[in-house]
Amino acid sequence: MNVIVEREKGLLELEKRINALRAMNADQPLDLTTEIAALQEKYAQIQREVFGSMSPWEKVNMSRHPNRPVSSDFISELTAFDELHGDRHFRDDPAIIGGFAKLNGRRIMVIGQQRGRDTKENLRRNFGMVTPEGYRKVKRLIDLAARFGLPVVSLVDTKGADPGIASEERSQSEAIAQCLYSLTVARVPIVAAIIGEGGSGGALALALADHVIMLENSVYSVASPEGCAAILWGDAAKAEEAAARLKLTSEDLRDFGIIDEIVPEPLGGAHREPAAVIAATLRAIEAALLKLSAKTVAELIEDRYQKYRRIGSWQSDVRDAVAIER
Repeated sequence: MNVIVEREKGLLELEKRINALRAMNADQPLDLTTEIAALQEKYAQIQREVFGSMSPWEKVNMSRHPNRPVSSDFISELTAFDELHGDRHFRDDPAIIGGFAKLNGRRIMVIGQQRGRDTKENLRRNFGMVTPEGYRKVKRLIDLAARFGLPVVSLVDTKGADPGIASEERSQSEAIAQCLYSLTVARVPIVAAIIGEGGSGGALALALADHVIMLENSVYSVASPEGCAAILWGDAAKAEEAAARLKLTSEDLRDFGIIDEIVPEPLGGAHREPAAVIAATLRAIEAALLKLSAKTVAELIEDRYQKYRRIGSWQSDVRDAVAIER
């Protein structure tokens, strides 16, 4: 059960009543302006109470909202897109969509993890969980972008890599590692946007970037809260506690220096105003690419190396301080 979806039910009922009164107000001589204003104020109050300050677990649920914008929604707003298929080894993985694109005239390679909008599409897309051939397609597109000197833009949205036996038999971990290596050595700018869930190595395979953007109510973590709770306490029902301890919110990750920028979402989540959120995200991506394009290849590679060397450096600082005291 999605906590956010359940809490929205009362708001949806109020929306229906407000829209019905507006229709009556337009069709009848009665003036219902006062009643409409009162309901709108009540609606705004409930919205502030529900979404004004969300816990990490509530943000996990928000990132999984069935109406949240998915990669294809962002890609459809690009000025051009030519999709490329297949990994040149086994098959085409529908959980990955990518290809040549243009962002306001700038040529890019865009790669996104794609969830479905309904059960049928989710089954076809494997709920956005990428198989080894999907990651090999990602690597192929990254290498192709580097060959043509095109910046890479990735859209991250997955619970994690496909956990099936068949994927393990086809070297899932090796495929992810190859993606990470290609991103590490790519001689072109890389911008990643975490638009929903950023789960485990399945997300990291697309998120190693020069500039990492995160939507306000997205999450990014080494493991899902359910998986973490099952590992630590042997009880997936403790997922809410695990979410709080994982430090997986956009604010936490910015404080740690793991991400670079947060794109705000409207009260109630990105699905309330998807067009505005998508436009703001694409503007942030374009601004990051403009800044990165001013760097030389040597500066780009060195800054990328240093960016990831700095992550977790506080542990070294603690050890150094202890050594000095001794």
